[in-house]
Amino acid sequence: MANSNVRIAGIVLAFWNVMVLHDQAVCLGSEPTVPENRVLVIGIDGVRPDALQNANTPAIDHLIAAGAFTNNTKILGDRYRDNETISGPGWSSFLTGVWADKHGVHDNTFRGRNYDAYPHFFVYLKRKFPNACTGSFVDWEPIDTYIVRAADVRKVRPASSKDSLEQKDKMLAGEAVQFLTQQNPHAVFVYFGQVDEVGHRDGFHPSVPSYLQALHTVDAHVASLVKAIQSRPEYLAENWLVVISTDHGGRGRKHRGGHDVPEIVTTFLVVSGKDSMRGEIEEPSYIVDVPVIALTHLGIPIESAWQLDGKAVGIRQEFRNDQ
Repeated sequence: MANSNVRIAGIVLAFWNVMVLHDQAVCLGSEPTVPENRVLVIGIDGVRPDALQNANTPAIDHLIAAGAFTNNTKILGDRYRDNETISGPGWSSFLTGVWADKHGVHDNTFRGRNYDAYPHFFVYLKRKFPNACTGSFVDWEPIDTYIVRAADVRKVRPASSKDSLEQKDKMLAGEAVQFLTQQNPHAVFVYFGQVDEVGHRDGFHPSVPSYLQALHTVDAHVASLVKAIQSRPEYLAENWLVVISTDHGGRGRKHRGGHDVPEIVTTFLVVSGKDSMRGEIEEPSYIVDVPVIALTHLGIPIESAWQLDGKAVGIRQEFRNDQ
Protein backbone atom coordinates (compact mmCIF):
# COMPACT_ATOMS: atom_id res chain seq x y z
CA MET A 1 0.00 0.00 0.00
CA ALA A 2 3.01 2.29 -0.07
CA ASN A 3 2.14 5.54 -1.85
CA SER A 4 3.89 6.26 -5.14
CA ASN A 5 3.02 7.49 -8.61
CA VAL A 6 2.04 4.53 -10.71
CA ARG A 7 1.33 4.50 -14.40
CA ILE A 8 -1.14 1.71 -15.04
CA ALA A 9 -0.49 -0.30 -18.17
CA GLY A 10 -3.04 -0.17 -20.97
CA ILE A 11 -5.94 -2.55 -20.78
CA VAL A 12 -5.83 -5.70 -22.86
CA LEU A 13 -9.14 -5.88 -24.72
CA ALA A 14 -8.42 -8.52 -27.38
CA PHE A 15 -9.96 -11.96 -27.21
CA TRP A 16 -7.47 -14.68 -26.36
CA ASN A 17 -7.83 -17.91 -28.27
CA VAL A 18 -6.74 -20.04 -25.34
CA MET A 19 -9.53 -18.76 -23.12
CA VAL A 20 -12.37 -21.13 -22.41
CA LEU A 21 -15.70 -19.37 -22.93
CA HIS A 22 -18.76 -21.22 -21.67
CA ASP A 23 -21.66 -18.84 -22.28
CA GLN A 24 -21.20 -15.43 -23.80
CA ALA A 25 -24.59 -13.81 -23.37
CA VAL A 26 -25.79 -10.36 -24.24
CA CYS A 27 -27.17 -9.25 -20.90
CA LEU A 28 -30.49 -7.55 -21.24
CA GLY A 29 -33.18 -6.86 -18.67
CA SER A 30 -35.18 -4.13 -17.07
CA GLU A 31 -36.93 -3.47 -13.78
CA PRO A 32 -38.35 -5.27 -11.91
CA THR A 33 -36.43 -8.32 -13.17
CA VAL A 34 -32.97 -6.89 -12.45
CA PRO A 35 -31.54 -5.30 -9.28
CA GLU A 36 -31.06 -1.56 -8.98
CA ASN A 37 -27.53 -1.89 -7.57
CA ARG A 38 -24.43 -3.67 -8.88
CA VAL A 39 -21.47 -5.46 -7.34
CA LEU A 40 -17.93 -6.40 -8.34
CA VAL A 41 -16.32 -9.10 -6.19
CA ILE A 42 -12.57 -9.55 -6.57
CA GLY A 43 -10.74 -12.55 -5.11
CA ILE A 44 -6.94 -12.38 -4.87
CA ASP A 45 -5.53 -15.77 -3.92
CA GLY A 46 -3.08 -16.09 -1.04
CA VAL A 47 -2.80 -12.55 0.35
CA ARG A 48 -1.34 -11.76 3.76
CA PRO A 49 -2.70 -8.46 5.09
CA ASP A 50 0.73 -7.35 6.34
CA ALA A 51 2.08 -7.80 2.81
CA LEU A 52 -0.84 -5.84 1.41
CA GLN A 53 0.05 -3.09 3.87
CA ASN A 54 3.63 -2.95 2.56
CA ALA A 55 2.93 -3.37 -1.15
CA ASN A 56 2.49 -0.55 -3.64
CA THR A 57 -1.25 -0.85 -4.31
CA PRO A 58 -2.71 2.59 -5.12
CA ALA A 59 -5.97 1.27 -6.57
CA ILE A 60 -6.77 -0.83 -3.52
CA ASP A 61 -5.65 2.04 -1.28
CA HIS A 62 -8.16 4.32 -2.98
CA LEU A 63 -10.98 1.80 -2.50
CA ILE A 64 -10.08 1.48 1.19
CA ALA A 65 -10.06 5.25 1.61
CA ALA A 66 -13.51 5.45 0.04
CA GLY A 67 -14.98 2.53 1.97
CA ALA A 68 -14.56 0.04 4.81
CA PHE A 69 -11.57 -2.18 5.57
CA THR A 70 -10.31 -4.77 8.01
CA ASN A 71 -7.07 -6.72 8.19
CA ASN A 72 -8.59 -9.20 10.65
CA THR A 73 -10.88 -11.32 8.47
CA LYS A 74 -10.79 -15.04 9.29
CA ILE A 75 -10.84 -17.95 6.83
CA LEU A 76 -12.21 -20.37 9.45
CA GLY A 77 -15.29 -19.96 11.60
CA ASP A 78 -15.86 -20.13 15.31
CA ARG A 79 -18.42 -22.90 14.81
CA TYR A 80 -16.52 -25.03 12.28
CA ARG A 81 -12.77 -25.23 11.60
CA ASP A 82 -12.05 -28.76 10.37
CA ASN A 83 -11.38 -28.13 6.67
CA GLU A 84 -7.86 -27.68 5.31
CA THR A 85 -6.55 -24.11 5.01
CA ILE A 86 -6.25 -24.30 1.23
CA SER A 87 -8.06 -23.00 -1.83
CA GLY A 88 -10.80 -25.59 -2.39
CA PRO A 89 -12.61 -25.00 0.89
CA GLY A 90 -11.51 -21.36 0.97
CA TRP A 91 -13.11 -20.33 -2.30
CA SER A 92 -16.11 -22.54 -1.57
CA SER A 93 -16.75 -20.60 1.64
CA PHE A 94 -15.97 -17.28 -0.09
CA LEU A 95 -18.52 -17.87 -2.87
CA THR A 96 -21.30 -19.77 -1.05
CA GLY A 97 -21.36 -17.94 2.29
CA VAL A 98 -21.24 -21.12 4.39
CA TRP A 99 -18.54 -23.15 6.13
CA ALA A 100 -17.26 -26.51 4.98
CA ASP A 101 -19.60 -28.58 7.16
CA LYS A 102 -22.36 -27.28 4.88
CA HIS A 103 -20.79 -26.89 1.42
CA GLY A 104 -18.89 -30.13 1.98
CA VAL A 105 -15.48 -29.21 0.54
CA HIS A 106 -12.62 -29.91 2.95
CA ASP A 107 -9.66 -30.06 0.55
CA ASN A 108 -8.77 -29.62 -3.11
CA THR A 109 -10.32 -32.91 -4.20
CA PHE A 110 -13.79 -31.32 -3.83
CA ARG A 111 -15.15 -34.69 -2.69
CA GLY A 112 -18.32 -34.30 -0.66
CA ARG A 113 -19.28 -31.03 -2.34
CA ASN A 114 -22.84 -29.96 -1.65
CA TYR A 115 -23.36 -26.95 -3.90
CA ASP A 116 -26.91 -28.00 -4.77
CA ALA A 117 -27.93 -27.21 -1.19
CA TYR A 118 -25.46 -24.34 -0.69
CA PRO A 119 -24.81 -22.76 -4.08
CA HIS A 120 -22.70 -19.94 -5.46
CA PHE A 121 -24.28 -16.59 -4.54
CA PHE A 122 -25.21 -15.95 -8.18
CA VAL A 123 -27.95 -18.57 -7.74
CA TYR A 124 -29.73 -16.50 -5.07
CA LEU A 125 -29.43 -13.42 -7.28
CA LYS A 126 -31.02 -15.22 -10.23
CA ARG A 127 -33.88 -16.55 -8.12
CA LYS A 128 -34.83 -13.03 -7.11
CA PHE A 129 -33.92 -11.28 -10.37
CA PRO A 130 -34.02 -13.80 -13.25
CA ASN A 131 -32.75 -11.31 -15.81
CA ALA A 132 -29.80 -10.11 -13.76
CA CYS A 133 -26.54 -10.37 -15.70
CA THR A 134 -23.66 -12.26 -14.06
CA GLY A 135 -20.07 -12.93 -15.05
CA SER A 136 -17.29 -15.12 -13.64
CA PHE A 137 -13.61 -14.80 -14.61
CA VAL A 138 -11.12 -17.20 -13.00
CA ASP A 139 -7.75 -18.78 -13.68
CA TRP A 140 -7.83 -21.49 -11.03
CA GLU A 141 -9.88 -23.99 -12.99
CA PRO A 142 -11.54 -25.90 -10.11
CA ILE A 143 -13.49 -22.77 -9.15
CA ASP A 144 -15.18 -22.83 -12.54
CA THR A 145 -15.45 -26.62 -12.73
CA TYR A 146 -17.04 -27.12 -9.33
CA ILE A 147 -18.28 -23.91 -7.70
CA VAL A 148 -19.54 -21.48 -10.33
CA ARG A 149 -23.28 -21.57 -11.00
CA ALA A 150 -25.77 -19.23 -12.68
CA ALA A 151 -23.12 -17.23 -14.56
CA ASP A 152 -24.22 -15.80 -17.90
CA VAL A 153 -20.59 -15.40 -18.92
CA ARG A 154 -17.93 -17.81 -17.65
CA LYS A 155 -14.29 -17.54 -18.61
CA VAL A 156 -11.51 -19.68 -17.25
CA ARG A 157 -7.89 -20.33 -18.08
CA PRO A 158 -7.50 -24.12 -18.20
CA ALA A 159 -4.90 -25.90 -16.08
CA SER A 160 -3.44 -27.33 -19.29
CA SER A 161 -2.32 -23.85 -20.36
CA LYS A 162 1.44 -23.30 -20.15
CA ASP A 163 1.02 -19.63 -19.31
CA SER A 164 2.02 -18.42 -15.85
CA LEU A 165 -0.68 -17.15 -13.55
CA GLU A 166 0.71 -13.65 -14.11
CA GLN A 167 -0.07 -14.04 -17.82
CA LYS A 168 -3.44 -15.61 -17.09
CA ASP A 169 -4.38 -12.80 -14.71
CA LYS A 170 -3.58 -10.23 -17.39
CA MET A 171 -5.74 -12.00 -19.93
CA LEU A 172 -8.64 -12.39 -17.52
CA ALA A 173 -8.46 -8.76 -16.52
CA GLY A 174 -8.78 -7.76 -20.16
CA GLU A 175 -11.76 -10.04 -20.67
CA ALA A 176 -13.44 -8.76 -17.51
CA VAL A 177 -12.89 -5.16 -18.60
CA GLN A 178 -14.52 -5.93 -21.92
CA PHE A 179 -17.49 -7.51 -20.14
CA LEU A 180 -17.87 -4.57 -17.76
CA THR A 181 -17.74 -1.98 -20.53
CA GLN A 182 -19.64 -3.70 -23.34
CA GLN A 183 -22.39 -5.62 -21.55
CA ASN A 184 -24.82 -4.80 -18.76
CA PRO A 185 -23.60 -6.73 -15.69
CA HIS A 186 -25.13 -6.67 -12.23
CA ALA A 187 -22.79 -9.06 -10.40
CA VAL A 188 -19.25 -9.97 -11.43
CA PHE A 189 -16.61 -12.19 -9.82
CA VAL A 190 -12.98 -11.87 -10.90
CA TYR A 191 -10.24 -14.11 -9.47
CA PHE A 192 -6.50 -13.47 -9.65
CA GLY A 193 -4.04 -16.26 -8.85
CA GLN A 194 -0.49 -14.97 -9.28
CA VAL A 195 0.06 -13.77 -5.69
CA ASP A 196 -0.46 -17.31 -4.38
CA GLU A 197 1.77 -18.74 -7.11
CA VAL A 198 4.62 -16.41 -6.12
CA GLY A 199 4.05 -17.14 -2.43
CA HIS A 200 4.49 -20.86 -3.01
CA ARG A 201 7.61 -20.23 -5.07
CA ASP A 202 9.37 -17.48 -3.11
CA GLY A 203 7.54 -17.13 0.19
CA PHE A 204 4.41 -15.59 1.71
CA HIS A 205 5.95 -12.64 3.54
CA PRO A 206 6.06 -8.83 3.32
CA SER A 207 9.87 -9.02 3.10
CA VAL A 208 9.74 -10.98 -0.18
CA PRO A 209 10.09 -8.49 -3.08
CA SER A 210 8.48 -10.75 -5.69
CA TYR A 211 5.46 -11.33 -3.44
CA LEU A 212 4.96 -7.58 -3.05
CA GLN A 213 5.49 -7.10 -6.78
CA ALA A 214 2.76 -9.65 -7.52
CA LEU A 215 0.38 -7.64 -5.35
CA HIS A 216 1.38 -4.47 -7.21
CA THR A 217 0.70 -6.18 -10.54
CA VAL A 218 -2.73 -7.37 -9.43
CA ASP A 219 -3.48 -3.90 -8.12
CA ALA A 220 -3.05 -2.61 -11.67
CA HIS A 221 -5.72 -5.09 -12.77
CA VAL A 222 -7.98 -3.87 -9.97
CA ALA A 223 -7.45 -0.35 -11.28
CA SER A 224 -8.49 -1.43 -14.77
CA LEU A 225 -11.68 -3.04 -13.46
CA VAL A 226 -12.63 0.03 -11.43
CA LYS A 227 -11.88 2.28 -14.40
CA ALA A 228 -14.14 0.10 -16.56
CA ILE A 229 -17.00 0.48 -14.08
CA GLN A 230 -16.51 4.22 -13.84
CA SER A 231 -16.51 4.57 -17.63
CA ARG A 232 -20.02 3.15 -17.93
CA PRO A 233 -22.50 5.79 -19.20
CA GLU A 234 -24.90 5.23 -16.27
CA TYR A 235 -22.18 4.69 -13.66
CA LEU A 236 -23.48 7.23 -11.15
CA ALA A 237 -26.98 5.73 -11.20
CA GLU A 238 -25.82 2.10 -11.00
CA ASN A 239 -24.47 2.29 -7.42
CA TRP A 240 -21.56 -0.14 -7.72
CA LEU A 241 -20.04 -1.83 -4.67
CA VAL A 242 -16.53 -3.32 -4.85
CA VAL A 243 -15.67 -6.18 -2.47
CA ILE A 244 -12.12 -7.60 -2.28
CA SER A 245 -10.74 -10.43 -0.15
CA THR A 246 -8.80 -13.69 -0.35
CA ASP A 247 -9.03 -17.38 0.57
CA HIS A 248 -6.04 -17.63 2.93
CA GLY A 249 -2.70 -16.10 3.85
CA GLY A 250 0.54 -18.05 4.13
CA ARG A 251 3.74 -18.68 6.07
CA GLY A 252 6.99 -19.77 4.53
CA ARG A 253 6.04 -21.28 1.19
CA LYS A 254 2.80 -22.93 2.24
CA HIS A 255 -0.55 -22.49 3.96
CA ARG A 256 -1.72 -26.08 4.51
CA GLY A 257 -2.31 -27.09 8.12
CA GLY A 258 -2.53 -23.49 9.24
CA HIS A 259 -5.46 -23.71 11.65
CA ASP A 260 -3.48 -22.15 14.50
CA VAL A 261 -1.20 -19.94 12.39
CA PRO A 262 -2.33 -16.29 12.37
CA GLU A 263 -0.44 -15.52 9.15
CA ILE A 264 -2.52 -18.17 7.37
CA VAL A 265 -5.98 -17.84 8.90
CA THR A 266 -6.07 -14.03 9.11
CA THR A 267 -6.73 -12.10 5.92
CA PHE A 268 -8.35 -8.83 4.82
CA LEU A 269 -11.63 -7.44 3.51
CA VAL A 270 -12.39 -4.31 1.47
CA VAL A 271 -15.99 -3.09 1.02
CA SER A 272 -16.11 0.10 -1.01
CA GLY A 273 -18.98 2.09 -2.48
CA LYS A 274 -21.68 4.62 -1.73
CA ASP A 275 -23.52 2.19 0.56
CA SER A 276 -20.45 1.00 2.46
CA MET A 277 -19.27 2.14 5.86
CA ARG A 278 -16.24 4.38 6.11
CA GLY A 279 -13.16 3.38 8.04
CA GLU A 280 -12.25 0.25 9.94
CA ILE A 281 -14.67 -2.67 10.19
CA GLU A 282 -14.77 -3.38 13.91
CA GLU A 283 -17.19 -6.31 14.08
CA PRO A 284 -15.77 -9.81 13.49
CA SER A 285 -15.47 -10.67 9.81
CA TYR A 286 -15.03 -13.90 7.89
CA ILE A 287 -14.69 -14.92 4.25
CA VAL A 288 -18.26 -16.27 4.37
CA ASP A 289 -19.39 -12.65 4.70
CA VAL A 290 -18.56 -11.89 1.06
CA PRO A 291 -21.73 -13.37 -0.54
CA VAL A 292 -23.97 -11.82 2.13
CA ILE A 293 -22.39 -8.42 1.52
CA ALA A 294 -22.97 -8.78 -2.22
CA LEU A 295 -26.54 -10.05 -1.93
CA THR A 296 -27.48 -7.37 0.59
CA HIS A 297 -26.20 -4.64 -1.71
CA LEU A 298 -28.15 -6.18 -4.59
CA GLY A 299 -31.37 -5.84 -2.60
CA ILE A 300 -31.90 -9.52 -1.86
CA PRO A 301 -33.28 -10.35 1.61
CA ILE A 302 -31.25 -13.08 3.29
CA GLU A 303 -33.60 -15.98 4.01
CA SER A 304 -33.06 -18.13 7.10
CA ALA A 305 -33.74 -21.24 5.00
CA TRP A 306 -30.47 -20.64 3.15
CA GLN A 307 -28.53 -21.14 6.42
CA LEU A 308 -25.83 -18.70 5.39
CA ASP A 309 -23.04 -18.23 7.93
CA GLY A 310 -21.99 -14.74 6.86
CA LYS A 311 -23.15 -11.22 7.63
CA ALA A 312 -23.18 -8.01 5.61
CA VAL A 313 -20.20 -6.48 7.37
CA GLY A 314 -18.96 -3.21 5.91
CA ILE A 315 -22.43 -2.22 4.66
CA ARG A 316 -24.02 0.81 6.30
CA GLN A 317 -26.56 -0.21 8.93
CA GLU A 318 -29.56 1.31 7.15
CA PHE A 319 -28.99 -0.99 4.17
CA ARG A 320 -28.47 -4.25 6.09
CA ASN A 321 -31.14 -6.94 6.35
CA ASP A 322 -29.06 -9.67 7.99
CA GLN A 323 -29.44 -8.51 11.60
